[in-house]
Amino acid sequence: MADPTTPVPPRRRRGLLIVLSSPSGAGKSTISRLLLDADPHITMSISATTRPMRPGEIEGRDYHFVDDAEFQRMIADGEFAEWAPVFDHHYGSPQAPIKAALKEGRDVLFDIDWQGTQQLHAAMGEDLVRVFILPPSMAELRQRLEMRGTDTEEVIEGRMRRAAGEISHWAEYDYVLINEDMGACLSEVRSILAAERLKRWRQAGLVGFVRDLVASSAQ
Repeated sequence: MADPTTPVPPRRRRGLLIVLSSPSGAGKSTISRLLLDADPHITMSISATTRPMRPGEIEGRDYHFVDDAEFQRMIADGEFAEWAPVFDHHYGSPQAPIKAALKEGRDVLFDIDWQGTQQLHAAMGEDLVRVFILPPSMAELRQRLEMRGTDTEEVIEGRMRRAAGEISHWAEYDYVLINEDMGACLSEVRSILAAERLKRWRQAGLVGFVRDLVASSAQ
């Protein structure tokens, strides 16, 4: 029978935010989907956007759909952890649900670029884990874009030109992975998550547990 005076180890922890960034075609969207399927403790961040809802999309599941005036109000009121214009529309990550998830010990995944990552890091600090995914080569990146069969040659050329600029920000991330094999890269992302979840300062109640542990040794 357990000694009732023995301190009970803490089981709760603070949540974390994880960003996956990469140039288009390097695999971040596929890895994000596989990670969400494999790990029930992580959810995708739901962004607000000013673009129109597409067929099959659901408010609050895919995006929070708002008009331009509401989006501008949210910017003015400081409601976004990060936001950016994308083509003719705006996208942003509301802060309130992010902070609630962290407090409740839930992890949130972001599929955003380096600019959004910089903003998110400025807003959330050490709650954010930044992972950049590199292709094994630029030739392989082009081949992956071509194998999609969804883009014109002109679009592919544009993506390749942007890729070099995106890759130049690799050193701003906490972890950098080379996606030679999708399964291996997913395993590395999951290993990062496992280690980050065990960080000392994310363990809620650890200070009290150690204090009680030391006190019990003197009895």
